[in-house]
Amino acid sequence: MDLLVNLGWLALGLVLLSVGADWLVKGASEIALRAGVTPLVIGLTVVAFGTSAPELLVSLKANLDPNTQADIAVGNVVGSNICNIALLLGLAALIRPLVVGSQVIRREIPILLGVTMVFIAMIWDGELAQWEGLLLFAGIIIYVMASIKVARKHPGEVPVDLPDDVIRESRGPAWKSVAWVVIGLAGLVFGADRLVVGGVAIAQKFGVPEVVIGLTLVAVGTSLPELATTIAAARRQETDIIAGNIIGSNLFNMMAVMGLASVLKPIEVENLNRLDLWVMGGFTLALVPLLARGARINRVEGALLMVGYFTYCTWLVKPEWFGG
Repeated sequence: MDLLVNLGWLALGLVLLSVGADWLVKGASEIALRAGVTPLVIGLTVVAFGTSAPELLVSLKANLDPNTQADIAVGNVVGSNICNIALLLGLAALIRPLVVGSQVIRREIPILLGVTMVFIAMIWDGELAQWEGLLLFAGIIIYVMASIKVARKHPGEVPVDLPDDVIRESRGPAWKSVAWVVIGLAGLVFGADRLVVGGVAIAQKFGVPEVVIGLTLVAVGTSLPELATTIAAARRQETDIIAGNIIGSNLFNMMAVMGLASVLKPIEVENLNRLDLWVMGGFTLALVPLLARGARINRVEGALLMVGYFTYCTWLVKPEWFGG
């Protein structure tokens, strides 16, 4: 009975995180439009932060709660970054081969690779100190400011995807937009709490390390907003938006999520498997030849990314199948 209850909390947490992030982005975008902020800036700030809000809330909850380990917080970010590249990009390429034409996105790949290497070096010893968190968080602020500056100089290079209903409702009553933000935040907070509680309970029930729960169930769950955006954009052939969303989400996960979480409380991971960090770094490095070579990911490469992701997840759950 307890297992069913915890599975229920886990499922509810996943739903609330996904829906809450969508409502938060919707309301915040409407408010920003009403205030005269351009869709370009909204796409680089509100939407980017909104899709990473589930990772932020889950990681803060896992790190600050004395009843849980920080393993879920780190596993959530590492697993989410792996999921974003291997599963989401792979799935999008299977739906429709990805052709990335934006020069801005190609400039972002070296930044993503550099930040990933720095983050791996910082967390390699199993700890993320407050000063390291401050550096990461300062990095995301500088990155956003620089992105806005570059985007204003070259607005045509930055893909923007604001739904028609957001633009339409931004002209309506302001209280509706505020309500979306409040409800979205409430959903995120409660969803993060239930997801962590349910995930930890299930991990303890089956003797699975909490970091594995963070790398799999929690990581996929917090990537649901990116998944929804990816599928919708692939169907509309807006492939620049897919790559931009995934690159931006991974940067926010490492710099904003891990940065803020470790500033509030230093992170100490009890069961860090450095191979997970190598996998994240490897998939990130794979973006260089995939996108730089003609800036294209075809269906075969998409399938290989997905096979790699599911092989990795299988190894996490059943390492004995691989001789581990």
